[in-house]
Amino acid sequence: MRALAEFIMRGRVQATLVVAGCAALPLLYWLGAAAGCLVLLRRGLKDALGVLALGLLPALIWWLQFDDPRVLLVLLGSLGLALVLRASESWTRTLLVSVALGLVYSVVLGAAFRPQIEALSQEVVKILPLALGDLYQQLSVEERARMATLIAPVLSGLIAALLQIVSVLSLILGRYWQAVLYNPGGFGREFRSIRIPAGPAMLLLACMLVGPNFGPQMAMLTPLCSVPLVIAGLALMHGLVARKRLAKFWLVGLYVTLLLFMQLIYPLLVVLAIVDGLIDFRGRSAPKDADNANGEG
Repeated sequence: MRALAEFIMRGRVQATLVVAGCAALPLLYWLGAAAGCLVLLRRGLKDALGVLALGLLPALIWWLQFDDPRVLLVLLGSLGLALVLRASESWTRTLLVSVALGLVYSVVLGAAFRPQIEALSQEVVKILPLALGDLYQQLSVEERARMATLIAPVLSGLIAALLQIVSVLSLILGRYWQAVLYNPGGFGREFRSIRIPAGPAMLLLACMLVGPNFGPQMAMLTPLCSVPLVIAGLALMHGLVARKRLAKFWLVGLYVTLLLFMQLIYPLLVVLAIVDGLIDFRGRSAPKDADNANGEG
């Protein structure tokens, strides 16, 4: 990965080749987004604009020719988050902005894939009696109807949250490359210091729990608002492992468990991030020890 980062930063031609080439290839657009983030974080928007403009052409082709806006959304979204991070030097603010980005994703995806989402939601409604069993039978007719209206927005929110996660991970990879090249070790310290303060954490929790009560379309807030909390939960685990000087095995086990038991570990990370916002497990001195990863002071 270091060799690829060095190749990207060798010049505009190399950077453009990576961004555009990865955007043109299926399932590698996230790598192109990470390359664009690296260029933007290091060089700034003015110097990176030419590279990014040419790199976005394959993404436009994906949308116009194949009716798939996801490549363009992730590229533009991750670059937008990179701008926020470069300007603010705050992962907390960047993660909170990713929620607004997820809302944009959900609107665009809802319009682009409306027939597919509606068809999938109808299939989900059909299997609800089997999935919920006796609990479904105890619901009133009004409650069943309300649950059915929430399925499509939640599906849109889940797909948007997935792209939101990909955008954040692309930014994380670009930031990691920046630290590897210009400030070794800086990214680790920066990532381990990520923490959502109590106020924003409780606001995210309120949006997750109360949002659906303000209308079916607001149900998409639940998955979108969970993403910053999950990233903060992972940062907490990294910070605790580093502070306690535990073996890397614990982090490997965490990610393997997350992949195998997503339905259990994902909400647990959300809860840990909220509690950390209230208590601060890593101590009040953690921000003083934090470092930035841009290598520019």
